[in-house]
Formats: sequence, C-alpha cells, structure tokens
Amino acid sequence: MTDTKSEAKVPGARGDENRRPRSQSGDLVTAEGRTEIADHVVAKIAGMSAREVSGVYAMGGGAARAFGAVRDRLVSSGSGSDGGSAARGVAVEVGERQAAVDIDLVVDYGVSIPDLAAAVRRNVIGSVERMTGLEVTEVNISIDDIHLPDEGEEADGDEPPRVK
Repeated sequence: MTDTKSEAKVPGARGDENRRPRSQSGDLVTAEGRTEIADHVVAKIAGMSAREVSGVYAMGGGAARAFGAVRDRLVSSGSGSDGGSAARGVAVEVGERQAAVDIDLVVDYGVSIPDLAAAVRRNVIGSVERMTGLEVTEVNISIDDIHLPDEGEEADGDEPPRVK
C-alpha cells in the first residue's frame, strides 16, 4: 500500500502547515504590523452608505445641516472637496478592532421609520465591515426630522403672498 499525501489543488496555494493564522479583526493587527483607520474615514463610509438607502432625505440635526449648508457655500468655490459633508450627521468611535456608529437622519414623509432604520443599519454595517475589517458593534440612529413633500430645499422669502 502506498502512502498518499494530499496536495493543494490550486497552483501556488500553500498547505495548512505553511499558512499563517488569520486574525479575527480582518487582518488589521498582524505579526507584520498594525493598520489604523481614522475615525473620519469610518464616519465617511457610514455616511455614504446611509445616504444610499431610499427614504433618507438628509443627514444631521438641524444645527449641523444649517452650519453645513453655510460651510458648503463658502467652500464650494471650486475646491472639489466634499468639505466633510459625507460624514455630516455621523459620529463614530473606532477602537483597534471594533467601531460604533451614531447617525442623525432626516427621513422622507411616508417611509416606514423602523424599516428604514433596519435598512440603514444593514447597509452601514456591511459597508464598514467590508471596507475596514472592523467589527461594527452598534449603529444607533436618531430621526431628527421628517421631510414633507411640499417643503423646498430651503425656506426662502420669495414665496408669493397668500392673499392679494
């Protein structure tokens, strides 16, 4: 009887005896070194993924949106930068292997808020974990306002008078 040793079926694949153990944290901390991800990077990822969900009208509380609108007007003179608007309404805490996310939203009228919150959570968790390797421990969502269909982008004084 011959002794048969199983070999890797994929060319160039290493056997288990040569393979390094994979880190639980998506290889952010390895024998070769650490990868640190800044809070604002995670906040931008979370903000962009929350905006992708249908029914999210805007991000941030009233003061944050007002300040952001003024800042965007001042910065929009051709800089090409998003000026931090991707992370508006998002606060994060990032550890070595985990992240927690807080999001402030304005939702469209008529949208089921529990369903929207669940969809935002799924999208944020998936995006942050996929792109950073961090485990997302929680995504807290605050609904700060609701956008009504007859509300414009901004309340201007240019509305026609109600009576003549």
